[in-house]
Amino acid sequence: MGLDYYEILEVEKNATEEELKKAYRKLAMKWHPDKNPSNNKDAETKFKLISEAYEVLSDPQKRAIYDQYGESGLKNGMAPTDEGAASYFQTPDGRRFRFNPRSANGIFAEAFGFSSPCGGMGMRGGGCRGMRGRSWVSSAFGDIFGQDMFAESRQASQVPRRKAPPIENKLPCSLEELYKGTTKKMKISREIAYASGKTLPAEEILTIEIQPGWKKGTKITFPEKGNEQPNVTAADIVFIIDEKPHSVFTREGNDLVVTHKISLAESESLTRSYTFQLTTLDGRDLTITIHNLIDPTYEEVVAGEGMPISKKPSQKGNLRIKFNITFPSMVQAETESQN
Repeated sequence: MGLDYYEILEVEKNATEEELKKAYRKLAMKWHPDKNPSNNKDAETKFKLISEAYEVLSDPQKRAIYDQYGESGLKNGMAPTDEGAASYFQTPDGRRFRFNPRSANGIFAEAFGFSSPCGGMGMRGGGCRGMRGRSWVSSAFGDIFGQDMFAESRQASQVPRRKAPPIENKLPCSLEELYKGTTKKMKISREIAYASGKTLPAEEILTIEIQPGWKKGTKITFPEKGNEQPNVTAADIVFIIDEKPHSVFTREGNDLVVTHKISLAESESLTRSYTFQLTTLDGRDLTITIHNLIDPTYEEVVAGEGMPISKKPSQKGNLRIKFNITFPSMVQAETESQN
């Protein structure tokens, strides 16, 4: 069965981020080894489990993997690895993810701004007490310190940290992907910083949901997914949509533009109509019928067959068809000689 992280944190399976944080703060304070000197070994085990549960459930990707495959799938992977290699999680669609647990003390320090509930003051009478003898008080978040306790620790944790500049990457997308929408998986490698100041490498898969109609230049931001450094807020990772050239269509705003070749003889002989087939970006065969005289300046507009409008998914731009009239070789030669 494996560990039940929801049971360990004493929360429901639909717990929100705030509910998870509240539960962790309460239980981490209760079972921190420094607060349980008479039962240190048992407290340390529970403290580590509480931290591990919070680490997994507070991370959307880890939580999704755990909810579907459990603790074993999260930690051991879903596919065999080479002997001696790191254990990767591999979903049926080929995604790879390696679980790199953080230290319980590092998670505690990140959540509270100090590494120990005793603030390095030691123990008195089986529990943590400050220099002025003030004991723990209770709040909506569980046990916290009295008003005047550990002011230095609080002030240190409130010092503004420098924000690393964003890391920008182009994300090439075909017109078909931007027309229909798609999901892209991007593997990143980053450094994770711990309370001790040590950093360790970690790998992560970022999921990008491309929405129909997104344009070149659209930015998708993953907050603080860059390398972690002591006293520096990790950089945001930003992916910027870029459009790949298409062999048939070009895009102008929400419109799609296509140029159709037609001979001079065909354009001059059209007295009633001209029909041709065009395959759309979602694979449909579109029949185009022209009832007008075609000249080099003529443009046929088919309403609602352009790109989806991202802010209005039910609406689309137009398909604009331009015509490239090809001249016979003799006429072409004469034209070139005159020039």
